[in-house]
Amino acid sequence: MGLVILGLLALYVMISILVVIGVIKYSKKNGKSALRWAGGAALVLYLIPFWDWLPTVVMHRYYCSTEAGFWVYKTFDQWRQENPGVAETLVANKGAPSTRQGDMANHTDTYFLNQRFNWVVKKTGPFLLNQWQWEKEVIDIKTNDVLVRYVDFSTGSGFIGGPPRTDRFWLQSDHCTGGEENMYSMDSFVGNLSKLLLGEKK
Repeated sequence: MGLVILGLLALYVMISILVVIGVIKYSKKNGKSALRWAGGAALVLYLIPFWDWLPTVVMHRYYCSTEAGFWVYKTFDQWRQENPGVAETLVANKGAPSTRQGDMANHTDTYFLNQRFNWVVKKTGPFLLNQWQWEKEVIDIKTNDVLVRYVDFSTGSGFIGGPPRTDRFWLQSDHCTGGEENMYSMDSFVGNLSKLLLGEKK
């Protein structure tokens, strides 16, 4: 499928070049500005497939700069100091069972880590120009306090990882700048939390 798309794109480029050459010849023959006519034709040919590429990039950077990031509101050590003796009583739910609210496009997955902590993963979209928001939080279900939070944005098909699931692959962007590292930090926090709780049992 990828080769077919690249082939069609190459064909479109060749046709575009021929059209621009034809416009240049026409403009010279009729005493018109070759630069203006050729430039106008090239612009129209560019905008036919790529009209929303630049607005998509601009919108993605806006969301990334204003809403994306990784925040640690409370470390596990801080939580343990505020809740003395509780960590020793927590038992991890085997396999972290989960529930989903919503559908493939918009959903909230809640993973029940133990008696006090839920890991909530949200996918929301699409916003304007196929922007998708990804959010993860670790929540103390007794106090409703958020320990850590991660927000990221992707563009295009609404999927992260693997080949873009859209023919217009140039619109696909999996993360904000630094978003992949933030996602790793978030997932590491959850993993370390589980290890710490296991350590409490020793």
